[in-house]
Amino acid sequence: MIAQPENSQKMTAEEYLEWEAKQEFRHEYVDGEILVMTGASLPHVDIALSFYRALYPHLRQRGCRVYVSDAKVQDAKNNRYFYPDLVISCNADDLKSRDFIQHPSVIIEVLSPSTKGYDRDDKFKYYRQISTLQEY
Repeated sequence: MIAQPENSQKMTAEEYLEWEAKQEFRHEYVDGEILVMTGASLPHVDIALSFYRALYPHLRQRGCRVYVSDAKVQDAKNNRYFYPDLVISCNADDLKSRDFIQHPSVIIEVLSPSTKGYDRDDKFKYYRQISTLQEY
């Protein structure tokens, strides 16, 4: 999915969370900027769901969960919020959470021609700052 700046007005993380809860579409939050998430292509969705189907039974047995694109990941240290294509967490707090994942161990982004630059560069840089992340 493509993240594009929504407007030039910056928000605090608290303002973003309150604002986004009222929105019809998902938005990522990076360094005060709001990025609207556009829809994915059908092949993109197929790839993400194939990963989900393959991972789900193995992770469930280990007390872990795999979440798809509507699961928000919080980078609390840097006040950033993302919607990766898939995210895996084995953290007990995350398994009970209803709002967002705070302790991801694996994040998966399906690369497409329109997103691969951002996903490989900026997003990778942001994700590496999440202390619990083991793989991207």
